[in-house]
Amino acid sequence: MNDCLPEGPSAAGALTVGLTYDLRSRYLAEGYSEEETAEFDSPATVEAIAGALEALGHHPVHVGSVYDLTGRLAAGERWDLVFNIAEGLYGLGREAVIPALLDAYRIPYTFSDPAVLALCLHKGFTKNVLRDMGVPTPDFAVIAGREDLEDLENLELAYPLFAKPVAEGTGKGVTSSSRIESPEALGSVCRELLERYRQPVLVEEYLPGREFTVGIVGTGRRARALGVLEVVLLPHAEQGAYSYTNKERCEELIEYRSPTDPEARAAEEAALRAWRALACRDAGRVDVRSDRRGVPSVIEINPLAGLHPTHSDLPMIAARAGLPYLRLIGEIVDSAGSRIVGAERARVAR
Repeated sequence: MNDCLPEGPSAAGALTVGLTYDLRSRYLAEGYSEEETAEFDSPATVEAIAGALEALGHHPVHVGSVYDLTGRLAAGERWDLVFNIAEGLYGLGREAVIPALLDAYRIPYTFSDPAVLALCLHKGFTKNVLRDMGVPTPDFAVIAGREDLEDLENLELAYPLFAKPVAEGTGKGVTSSSRIESPEALGSVCRELLERYRQPVLVEEYLPGREFTVGIVGTGRRARALGVLEVVLLPHAEQGAYSYTNKERCEELIEYRSPTDPEARAAEEAALRAWRALACRDAGRVDVRSDRRGVPSVIEINPLAGLHPTHSDLPMIAARAGLPYLRLIGEIVDSAGSRIVGAERARVAR
């Protein structure tokens, strides 16, 4: 709990803060499906962030998606900081597009840089780095395309396995069929995922133990774990995975607990190691799952976590740790604000 953080203007001073986001309702109105827009935000999330920024003494300016941002930058508009929660729609680098554009204009922003966002979106690349850095993660393979289906029988992985799209969030592509017991089922599931999501498939050894998500705030050595949320599937939920359906209907299918036992603490330590190893910034979440012996491994890193004040995991973890939503937003802005001085110097040097 951070009791020393003031309720008024943050340590970064009073700032004009642009808000970039993808509204789910906008894309639904344009004909995109519920699943395609599952990662996008509601007006309630955007307004909650804007309200928190105002309460902290800042001046929020609603910008919108990358399409809105490009027009406003071209027109000469600038901000002291951009609070970016836009997920993007196309490509393996979709989360990195707005940060890359802001880097080009020397405008600082919240959360991780383009390289980290692109890396973390690709679960296979992430796991390669984690493994090289000594962070525990399940053994895995990436099925890049249909030509790789012929080699599935030669995978040196122990069943059961788990398969999911390599670059989706919110559980998209994860169902009860994702847990796989045989080479025949593996081929069928991988073929379906390749055709439906048109991206590589991550196949990893299935961990049958407890599932946690760990909230983190801060950057580098200043990063700290806020706490652990355990995901417990209720009897009528899809079993074996925190699936798309389970996430969409979490109020009725999931029980969230706040454990403090040694296994949960080990999950917290693994998450923080992963966060620092990937050079993530400001705030986010790390998903962890335990093997049959109760040893946690990192399965995903989310450096652009949801920020709905009551429904998103990170604010839920923060609230249970005694960090109210206002202070969570304040800590994010303060962490990002440390990069404003460097951006100003870069602009002057030009």
